[in-house]
Amino acid sequence: MSAKPPRQILHRTRGRRHGPITRLMSPSDLGQVLKPFVFLDLFNTEGGSFAGFGLHPHSGITTLTYLLEGSVGYQDTTGATGTLPQGGVEWFRAGGGAWHGGGGEPGRARGFQLWIALPPDQELGPAESTYIEAQGIRSTGPASVLLGKLDKVVSGVPGSSSANYLAVRLKAGEVWRYDPPAGHTVCWIALASGSLNVPERVQAGELVAFEPSNAAVDFRAEADTEFVLGSAASHPYDLVLGSYSVHTSTAALAAAERRIAEIEVQLVLEGAL
Repeated sequence: MSAKPPRQILHRTRGRRHGPITRLMSPSDLGQVLKPFVFLDLFNTEGGSFAGFGLHPHSGITTLTYLLEGSVGYQDTTGATGTLPQGGVEWFRAGGGAWHGGGGEPGRARGFQLWIALPPDQELGPAESTYIEAQGIRSTGPASVLLGKLDKVVSGVPGSSSANYLAVRLKAGEVWRYDPPAGHTVCWIALASGSLNVPERVQAGELVAFEPSNAAVDFRAEADTEFVLGSAASHPYDLVLGSYSVHTSTAALAAAERRIAEIEVQLVLEGAL
C-alpha cells in the first residue's frame, strides 16, 4: 500500500513590511482564501521601542495577539488595561464595535497579531477581552493551544473557538504531526524564526497556505523554529470590509459603524481621544 502524498502548499508569501511590522495576510488578499483567518501581522521591534497604536476601533472580528518576546501595553473599551508579558495572549472579540490600543513598552517585542472573522450570530454581539499570561497558556507536546483544542487540551480563552490557533516550538531535527479536526479544511503556518521541511522548505518570515483538505501535515525542523498554525472550517460568507472591520453583510457593517461612532463620542468626552 503506497503512502499518502504530503499535503501540498498552494500559496506562500513574505508579505509587505512597514517598519517593525510585516503584514503577511489581509482581508483583501490571502484572507479571502483562508477565511475565517483574514489578517496576520508579524511584528519585531528589533531592540528599539515601538510607539504602538492608540485607541482604534474594530467590529465583526476577534483579534488575538501572541507575544514571543518582550512586553506590550494594552487597553480597551471593555475597561481592561495593563501590560502583556512575554508568552502572553490578548484575545479581543470586538463583536458589534469596540476600541482598543497597545504597544509603547521599551525594548524588543516580537509576536503575531491575528484577526478571525466572526459568523453572523456573533458579529454584532457584545465586546469581550481576555488577557492570559504565559503560565496560563495550556500546551500539549511542542504546541501551545492559543485558541481551540488539540488532543485533550482546550485553550484558556473563555468559550474557546471552533478554529484552532497554535504556537509551536521545535528543536532542530525534531518532527511533529498536526492532525486537524474533522472539517478543518483551511490550514496555514507562519514562521517567526528557523526553518521547516513540510516537505517543501519554509523559512523564517514566510506564511504558507496548504491545499484545502482534512489531511495531516508533517513537520521536520531544520533549525530551532518558532511558528504559528491556524486551522478551521472555511468561513462560508463574503467579507464585507470597513477600515478596521470585517462583516458578512453591508447591514451588519453599518450597524457596527454606528456603534463605533457612539463609543468615539464617549471617548472624546472622557478625554481619551
